[in-house]
Amino acid sequence: MNVEDLDVGDVVYAAKTITDDGSIPDGAEGAILAEAGTRGVITLIGHVEEEPDRSVFLVRFEDKDMNLGNPIGCWVEDLAVEPKRVN
Repeated sequence: MNVEDLDVGDVVYAAKTITDDGSIPDGAEGAILAEAGTRGVITLIGHVEEEPDRSVFLVRFEDKDMNLGNPIGCWVEDLAVEPKRVN
């Protein structure tokens, strides 16, 4: 299964560490929003007006206490359908 096949309510994982690129209101650019492997849930799927063929996913990632955080806009390449395996 691919990220593109998922829908609202599906579980995903951060494929890499996701940081604030400066687009989060009142956020700190460079702040870590989700560590690689963090589990989250898709809350909305949309498209960027300038790139209608590119999907953007709003994902709420869990914190260390398993509470869902604020929604974060993620690209397909930011997400994985399975957690990253540690060797």
